[in-house]
Amino acid sequence: MEEVSFFDKVYEVARLIPYGRVTSYGAIAKYLGAARSARMVGWAMNNSHGKDVPAHRVVNRVGVLTGKHHFEGTNLMQQLLENEGVKVRDNQVVDFKTLFWDPMAELK
Repeated sequence: MEEVSFFDKVYEVARLIPYGRVTSYGAIAKYLGAARSARMVGWAMNNSHGKDVPAHRVVNRVGVLTGKHHFEGTNLMQQLLENEGVKVRDNQVVDFKTLFWDPMAELK
């Protein structure tokens, strides 16, 4: 049986983030039992191109679009979020706490 990599587990969780919602690198790491691996989740998001992963929905713990430089163009991450109705101001998700999707609570 083939072992699923940490990155693949991250992608599985990221694919479950609902349209118009966001989560954080740390929330995904915590859900996967690797609470101190938020940076690894970020690396997974950086390498998710072409894997049908909504990486634009993953932001830092206060809602800042820290991964935006990994998207083509200057504002693609923000544009993708805004297309889903998520407001962004100064590279930060407006109403972050309201829009936050916590996999620990949602995926039981």
